[in-house]
Amino acid sequence: MTISGKATLAGVMGWPIGHSRSPRLHGYWLEQYGIDGAYVPLAVPPDRIEQAIRALPALGFRGCNVTVPHKEAAWRTVDRLDATAKRMGAVNTIVVGEDGSLEGRNTDGFGFIENLKSGAPGWTAADGSAVVIGAGGAARAVVASLLDEGTPRVWLVNRTRARAEELAADIGGAIEVADWVSRETLLEGAALVVNTTTQGMAGQPPLELELHALPGSAVVTDIVYTPLMTPLLTAAQARGNRVVDGVGMLLHQARPGFAAWFGREPEVTEGLKATVLQG
Repeated sequence: MTISGKATLAGVMGWPIGHSRSPRLHGYWLEQYGIDGAYVPLAVPPDRIEQAIRALPALGFRGCNVTVPHKEAAWRTVDRLDATAKRMGAVNTIVVGEDGSLEGRNTDGFGFIENLKSGAPGWTAADGSAVVIGAGGAARAVVASLLDEGTPRVWLVNRTRARAEELAADIGGAIEVADWVSRETLLEGAALVVNTTTQGMAGQPPLELELHALPGSAVVTDIVYTPLMTPLLTAAQARGNRVVDGVGMLLHQARPGFAAWFGREPEVTEGLKATVLQG
């Protein structure tokens, strides 16, 4: 689809940015809905990120996504934050207001929950406790969204316990930090297991987690999506657990930004998923 001089503009800032699937994802929606718009990759080095974000209104952009390593810098740069971004300490979506002001949002948790509901129909947070592995930025979004959704208790496990304790203190609520060595005993009675680390990703070692104690009714999900079926998901599926792959989180977290910039609530479909995974 060709764009005109009146095209609505958005994009994604990161460093590097060549690996991002967001242009393919938003490009699919723009074409699908016949919208005169463009979503472009913006390679911005860390020492220029504030300048780049501040330039969005002057360049006529409606906003942008922000990815690694800029999510915290964006949080400090925007004019105002929505409640979720404020709590997360990170921004992944920026919306330019009519007056040129910059609002920072965080839709990662929204994407995670929507992916879970879509991939494991009938799952609810009230089903029971969740075990979350990892304590990085993704874990922060996952834990906060699970608590907001009504999960009675989140067990947080990370190789470096201090990082998990810091995350738990920042977010507050029903989070219990456990030692790495006890990660498998926590699975007993868990309703959900979430891997937020890069372990199991192509080129990375698999996550060391035996699932013997996990109830058959539990759902297992991984935020990694290369490969789509990580060793963790393969092992969980083989023993009869429902599994949810990670690509849906990427697709669903994009919905609020697209709606804000391009004025259309987009749908996540199998066609979209296939197009994004082709990359």
